[in-house]
Amino acid sequence: MTAIVEAPPITMFGPDFPFGYDRWLGHPDGLGAVPGDQHGTAVAVVGGGISGLVAAYELMRLGLRPVVFEAEQLGGRMRTATFPGHTGPVAELGAMRFPPSATTLFHYIDAVGLRTRPFPNPLAPATPHTLLDINGEQHVGRSSDDLPPVYQEVSDAWNKVLEEGADLAAMDAAIRHRDIPTIKALWNRLVPLLDDQSFYGFLSSTPAFASFRHREIFGQVGFGSGGWDTDFPNSMLEILRVVYTGADDGHTALIGGAQQLPLRLWRHQPGRMPFWPAGTSLSSLHPDGPRPAATRIARHRGWIRVETADGAGEFAAAVLTPQVRLLLSRIDTDERLFPTDVWTAIERTHYMGASKLFALVDRPFWGEPDERTGRPVMGMTLTDRSPRGVYLFDEGPDAPGVMCLSYTWNDDSLKAAVLPPAERLEVMLRHLRRIYPGVDIHNRIIAAPIAVTWETEPHFMGAFKGNLPGHYRYQRRLFTHFMQEKLPPEQRGVFLAGDDVSWTGGFAEGAVTTALNAVWGIMRHLGGRSPVTNPGPGDAYPGIAPIELPY
Repeated sequence: MTAIVEAPPITMFGPDFPFGYDRWLGHPDGLGAVPGDQHGTAVAVVGGGISGLVAAYELMRLGLRPVVFEAEQLGGRMRTATFPGHTGPVAELGAMRFPPSATTLFHYIDAVGLRTRPFPNPLAPATPHTLLDINGEQHVGRSSDDLPPVYQEVSDAWNKVLEEGADLAAMDAAIRHRDIPTIKALWNRLVPLLDDQSFYGFLSSTPAFASFRHREIFGQVGFGSGGWDTDFPNSMLEILRVVYTGADDGHTALIGGAQQLPLRLWRHQPGRMPFWPAGTSLSSLHPDGPRPAATRIARHRGWIRVETADGAGEFAAAVLTPQVRLLLSRIDTDERLFPTDVWTAIERTHYMGASKLFALVDRPFWGEPDERTGRPVMGMTLTDRSPRGVYLFDEGPDAPGVMCLSYTWNDDSLKAAVLPPAERLEVMLRHLRRIYPGVDIHNRIIAAPIAVTWETEPHFMGAFKGNLPGHYRYQRRLFTHFMQEKLPPEQRGVFLAGDDVSWTGGFAEGAVTTALNAVWGIMRHLGGRSPVTNPGPGDAYPGIAPIELPY
């Protein structure tokens, strides 16, 4: 009998820059080393989100002294909140679901000992009940097999256009097997064809989506985590990166909250390190906590000068991890730090908006049977009404439950942006009563609601990057900025990192991998290098560099 060989799992390997960051991290020979006379050198890390903390952690492991600047709280958009007067149940205001394909991110999740559980996405195996409330009609089910035939038609149409227009099966196999030549051949053909194509334009140009009804249902219900119509204006390349790498499938949640990852990484004590004694952590290097918000960044007599409200420091190098739009507004950034074409890319970066509203209820009542139907009284809900997505988090039958009563993007987010949490709650409950007329959510709520709108957050001004058609060239400039050999000396030593610098905005994997690019860049800037047995992203760059489109 011939043995069945299972394909390797899908990972976020490429397609733009197919470098194995997870294997680089896991190699026994380490990421590299800096010369001994550089040990203890201070490096500024502006921003204490997951990108900044990964960069700081790895710089510390190299024997450098990272100095972290943070305007608010460690974690960035990995922000977990507790309800007033209650401990235990949490609201995930930012990142809340992570694909197993994010193997570089999971290197750190595993390193700090966090546990995961399946995330209750629509129609996911871990979701006991999903309700679709679309165009005045309701459908319930546990899987797509329970839905009317038109939903299967939409799913089939999506699979058809991906295969015919984007070589899905071939790219899936290439990414699973880390077949770099095939990945590059497939992607380098698609980039010039699709950079100018919007997601909606791609769909509407195909015979499979000739029906407006199919396009409308697809936008409202989508695939994986729900509706994608707010992404319709974005470049089709953005969508393919998510689909190819399994980034929107099989999500897990971090038990205890996503912010546990950056907080534990802050306190984590690595094993043996050059220069630093046993027990050293980012926390011990910052006994008074991170430095306050950077207000100005400039070059001064060959050093990188970072100013705050209470002083200034000078550094041999710096990693800048805030969303790049802050370099144009809240942080007075010397224009001489970056080439003009990089500044243009920063100026053109497009951000998505996003809002969430959470309520704490006395118990997970949604699983109780409805006397009229025998089905659960509520389920995970996708709707074309104002809440758009309702997620339910069950901590056990005797514990309070958490309801994400609304998760919206872009225009839908703006509908609630000016409303304070209490008023936002009343608006969403009013809409939900029309979907669930017999369910009294209001009287179940036992704490003040928690809400966030990322485009109005003063140190973010947006949720995550979403490239528009024609933005590939800009994104390439941001991502490849860590390769600085061709820059004049006065523009070297400052490195951009974060998910908006990566090819996958909105995914923590991109925040982590660009942080590692910056670590490699700083290591080289200070005279170090990766071992020959474990080359880093910059060493591999000449053979796998993102395709460059004509200007």
